[in-house]
Amino acid sequence: MAPRCMLVTLLGAPNVGKSTLLNRMVGAKVSIVTPKVQTTRSRIAGIGLFGETQLVFFDTPGIFKPKKRMQRAMVEAAWSCAHQSDKVVLIIDSCAGLTSDTCRVIGKLRTAHFSVTAVLNKIDLIQRPKLLQLISHLDDEQLFQDIFMISALNGDGVKDFLEKLTTEAPLGPWLYPEDQVSDIPLRMLASEMTREKLFLQLQNELPYSSNVLTEQWRERKDGSVRIDQVIFVERQSQKVIVVGKNGERVKSIGTAARRELESFLERRVHLFLHVKVRHDWSERPEHYHDLGLDFNA
Repeated sequence: MAPRCMLVTLLGAPNVGKSTLLNRMVGAKVSIVTPKVQTTRSRIAGIGLFGETQLVFFDTPGIFKPKKRMQRAMVEAAWSCAHQSDKVVLIIDSCAGLTSDTCRVIGKLRTAHFSVTAVLNKIDLIQRPKLLQLISHLDDEQLFQDIFMISALNGDGVKDFLEKLTTEAPLGPWLYPEDQVSDIPLRMLASEMTREKLFLQLQNELPYSSNVLTEQWRERKDGSVRIDQVIFVERQSQKVIVVGKNGERVKSIGTAARRELESFLERRVHLFLHVKVRHDWSERPEHYHDLGLDFNA
């Protein structure tokens, strides 16, 4: 059979399950997941091979009404990715329903003339009458080619969704080698893994005014790797929270990140974390460049 390939962008409001679905579909953790909304800050590609068809999925930042520079750059990145894709998939949290953010996305999709499929996620958490009512509302929009019901967490309905996408994929060469699951650079992946552990451990204490950068990546003669990262926060009080009493919190974050990195890289990792206060990090172009975001969005 001739090879097929399709670019698929996952769009949606914050925290609807885009990253969880991406990881489920490609069978590997390529996008971090936390309970905090707006965890995904940049476009993350996940690559899946299904027979002779390669599907390249783009996880994007949640779309909402932005107020700050970083938020504007995140939303712009999501829409830019959609314009470069063959297919747009709108992920909807079926429990939350048609929120103002989701309705805003639907409105823009209508004017952009994309090929759009709707995916209702978290169906394991909603009663059937409410789910059917939501499907009826989406049908009334007359925008979606298909509507799928899934649970990204346990996999219900995902196989049918993938099978449909493979039938729609156009003929064409694969864009990536068959054993590649993402195009994210290792330095950025390492930063994202640490940021995930930071959010998971401090989700109720630390606001979004933090970032992680991998400053150095040194290959060692014994096959291991030394990674030096900086956790940037905006205030001294936030640094105190991240470091913790006697440095215990940052040690815990580092241990969790190192273990996941070692599992992913399949080799020994020496991870060194440094916490710095930089009041204006979110206004510095270099942080946007490292995330693949447009500073002037």
